[in-house]
Amino acid sequence: MNGKPRLSHTRPKSPARKKAGPRVAARSSHRWSARVTKTSDALDLKAHLFDQDDPAKIAGSLKRSAERSTRRKGTPFRSAMSMLNFYINRAGKNLSARRKRTLDRAKDELRKAFGRTQ
Repeated sequence: MNGKPRLSHTRPKSPARKKAGPRVAARSSHRWSARVTKTSDALDLKAHLFDQDDPAKIAGSLKRSAERSTRRKGTPFRSAMSMLNFYINRAGKNLSARRKRTLDRAKDELRKAFGRTQ
């Protein structure tokens, strides 16, 4: 023995594993949400639709697009509301309070346009 008592319950250390770091998105998937908004298979949206300041115009345009679409899977109301929610959710913290209010009002206008008021 070399002076140190060896304990039977200790195990030799295994090599340290690499921890998984943050996932790095491939360049092709960069800004995928912008691509979805532009090339959605369900709705053909007017350019810069969500940049408008009038909630009624946003709702009207979404309604027109949803009703004209032949590729959507759900009802026109559901498709239009889904696209609006998608935009709001993907913008997240980058939306100013004013923009968020406008888009929330557009939801209310969309409900009115489809006769879905409570």
